[in-house]
Amino acid sequence: MFLNGKETDLEKSLTIQELLKKMQIKPEMVACEVNLKIIKRSEFNQFTISEGDHIEILQMIGGG
Repeated sequence: MFLNGKETDLEKSLTIQELLKKMQIKPEMVACEVNLKIIKRSEFNQFTISEGDHIEILQMIGGG
């Protein structure tokens, strides 16, 4: 898979929720895109990532 533009090995099929947990990222603080499609946060625990997928994880940062 490609994660934020970098090729990364996928040890097994993971859901987006599992990937975020592995990366220690809070799901409520990110937007996730797989193969140019925005995935709803409510689907993170159901959407399975496949080898070859292009994943972009965008973290929300407060500012002012």
